Amino acid sequence: MTPAVQFPIEPPSEDRPITKILIVDDDERNAFAAIQALEALGQELVVARSGEEALRKLLVDDYAVILLDLHMPGMDGYETAALIRQRRRNRDIPIVFLTAVFREETHIFKAYSAGAVDVVFKPVDPFILRSKVQVLVDLHLKTLELARQSEGRRLLLEENAQVHAEKLVAERSLRSSQERQQAILRALPIVFHSRRPDPPYAPLSLSEGVLGLTGFPPARFLDEPAFAFDRIHPGDRAGVTAAQDEARRVGAYHCEYRWLCADGQYRSLIDQGVMVVDDESGEPLIFGTILDNTERRDLEEALVQARKMEAVGQLTGGVAHDFNNLLTVILGNIELIQRRSGDEHPLARHVAAVRQAAERGGALTRQLLAFSRRQRLDPATVDIIDLVREFTPLLRQAVGEAVTIDLEIGATPVWVHVDAAQLESALLNLAVNARDAMDAGGVLSISARVEASAGAALAVISVRDTGPGMSEEIASRVFEPFFTTKEVGKGSGLGLSQVYGFVRQSGGEITLRSAPGQGATFEIRLPTTTTTAKVATAPATRAEDVAVAAAAPSGGETILVVEDDPAVLALAVDTLRSFGYRVTTASNAASALRRLRGRQAFDMLFSDVVMPGGVSGIELARRARVLRPDLKILLTSGFVGEEAEAWANEFPMIDKPYEPSRLVSRVRAAFDGDGPAEGRESPATPSPSGRGWGPTAKRLGG
Repeated sequence: MTPAVQFPIEPPSEDRPITKILIVDDDERNAFAAIQALEALGQELVVARSGEEALRKLLVDDYAVILLDLHMPGMDGYETAALIRQRRRNRDIPIVFLTAVFREETHIFKAYSAGAVDVVFKPVDPFILRSKVQVLVDLHLKTLELARQSEGRRLLLEENAQVHAEKLVAERSLRSSQERQQAILRALPIVFHSRRPDPPYAPLSLSEGVLGLTGFPPARFLDEPAFAFDRIHPGDRAGVTAAQDEARRVGAYHCEYRWLCADGQYRSLIDQGVMVVDDESGEPLIFGTILDNTERRDLEEALVQARKMEAVGQLTGGVAHDFNNLLTVILGNIELIQRRSGDEHPLARHVAAVRQAAERGGALTRQLLAFSRRQRLDPATVDIIDLVREFTPLLRQAVGEAVTIDLEIGATPVWVHVDAAQLESALLNLAVNARDAMDAGGVLSISARVEASAGAALAVISVRDTGPGMSEEIASRVFEPFFTTKEVGKGSGLGLSQVYGFVRQSGGEITLRSAPGQGATFEIRLPTTTTTAKVATAPATRAEDVAVAAAAPSGGETILVVEDDPAVLALAVDTLRSFGYRVTTASNAASALRRLRGRQAFDMLFSDVVMPGGVSGIELARRARVLRPDLKILLTSGFVGEEAEAWANEFPMIDKPYEPSRLVSRVRAAFDGDGPAEGRESPATPSPSGRGWGPTAKRLGG
C-alpha cells in the first residue's frame, strides 16, 4: 500500500461550513482516538457503536465522510458498506475503512469493492487520518458548493426565463392595451390636438377623430396653418381669441364655437386645454381636446323652444276658453234676437254684422285651441296619399295660377289615424304661407311618403317652396301664435301655430328647414297605422241644426244644467225652457251631485267640462252614471286637455261657442238616440280664407 500523502491542516474558520463525520466502531478506545485525531477539523463528529446504529443515523442526517471499522460483531464493515451504498441518498458518501486485523491484499481489494475510497490501518496515525479526512471533507464541501451554484444558476435561468416570459406577456398586454386605447380614441367623438398659442393657432398634431368630426383629414389642417381658424364662424372668432389669451394668463382655456364642416354645415364644438412649455425648445404649446357639442346644443335649444311653446300654449288655451264662454253668450243672444226680430227689422243688418264678427272670433279661438293642443279632434284612419291627391285641386285654387304645384306621391296607401279635416286645413295653411312667400310665383312641391325612424314607420308630408327662405332667427319663431312677417291686416299669425298644435296633438311633429335664398321646407311626420274602422259621418251644419231645432217637438224632459259661468248658464236655461224643457241648475259638480242623490227626477245631465272645485264635468258624468244608469248625458267645453282621448268616445259633446239651435239639436238627438250627439261632434274647421273646407279624403272613422 502506498504511503499516504500528508496535507497541511487548515485551521477552523468561522466562515467555513460545518458538516458531519460519522465514526462507526464498536471499540470505544478506537472511536475516542479517531475523535482526538479529527476534532481539529472543526466538524461535527458523530459516533455509532454498530452497523445497525450507523444505518439509523444515515436515515436522519447527511454526512461528509464515514469512518467504518471492518471488524465488528454482528454486522461487519463490508455488510454495512453494502447496505449504505444501496440507498441512493448515501451512495456518494466517501467511506474510509479502519482495520487492525485485515491487512492482506485480499481484504483491501474487498474493501474497495465494497465502496471504500481508502483503508487506514490501526493503530491510527492522527495526522494521516486527519489529512485524509480533511481532503474528503473539502471535496464534500466543494461538491455542495458546486451543487448550490448549479442550483443557483438553474434558478437564475428559470427566473430569467420567467422574467422573459412575463416581459413578453407584458409587451403583448401593452400592445393590446395600446390598440384598445387607440380604438377607443378613434370611436370617441373627441379630437386630441396640440398647436401653437399664437394666431392663427397652427395645429402641430391631430388625432384621427378629426376626419369623422369635420370631414377633413388631419393632413389638411397640418398643411394649411390658418385652415382651422378660418372656418370658425365669424361671430365666434373673437371669443376664441379671448380664450387663447386667457390660456397665456392662467395656463388653461375653454371655449365653444361653430365650425364649418366639409358638408357645409356648422357644428358646435367645445375646445378646451392647457398651455405647457416644451422641454426641448422652451416655447409654449397648447394641448387640448375638441368635443362635438352639436347634438346637446340642438337638444337644449329644442327644449327651450318646447318650454316656450308650452307656456304660450297654456296662456292661449286659457284665453281661448274664456273667449269661448263670452262668444257662447254673444252668439246665443244674437240668435235669440234674430229669431224674435226677424230679417225685416231695421237693426237686422247690424245684428248680422255682430254675428259675423263673433263667428270670426270663434274661428280665432279655435285656432288658438289648435295651437295649444286643446281642440277636440275627430280622428279617423286616413290614407294620406288619397287625401293629398284629392285635396290638391282645392290647393291649386288657393295658391292661384302664378304658383305651380308639383305633386310627388306614390300609389301605395299610407294610413294614419288623424282628423282629416284638420290635416286638410294644415295643408292649406302651409300652401297659403308658401304662396305668400313667393310674390312673383314659383313652384310648390308637395310629397307624401313613408320613412323608418327608430324601428317605427312614419308618414311624412313635405311642403317645399322656391321662395326667398328665411333667417335662423325668423325660422325659430314661425310657429309662435301671432308672429308674422306680413304687413298689418294681411295675416293673423295663427296659421302656422294652428298647424303646429294640430300635428303635436295628433302625436306627430312638424319641422322646418330654411335658409336665406334657399326656400322653405315644412315636413309633417305622423305615426302610421294599419287599424281600420267604420266610415265616419260628416258633421251637421248650422242650417241643419236650425232645421232640426225648428222641427223638434216641444220637450217635456227635465234637464240638470251644470255651468260655472252665469251668463252661459242663463243662455242655456233660457234656450231649453223656450223649447219646453224643465231645467234645474247647478254651478259646480258638488252641487250637481247633491241634486242627483236627491229624489228629483232628471232625464239628462248637461254639464260644462272645465269647472272649479276639483271635479271636472267628465268625472261628474261618470259619477252620475253610477247614481242614475239611465240618465242621458251631454257635455260641453271651450277646450279639452291632453286627457281628451281617454273619454272622447265615452260621452257626446257639443263645442263652445254654441248657438241655441245647435244646443237644441244636440239635446234632441241625445234624447232620441241618434245623430252626432251619440258620439263626438266634429265641427268643420274654417280655412284661412274663412270658408269651411270639408273632408275630401278616404276616411275610416275612429
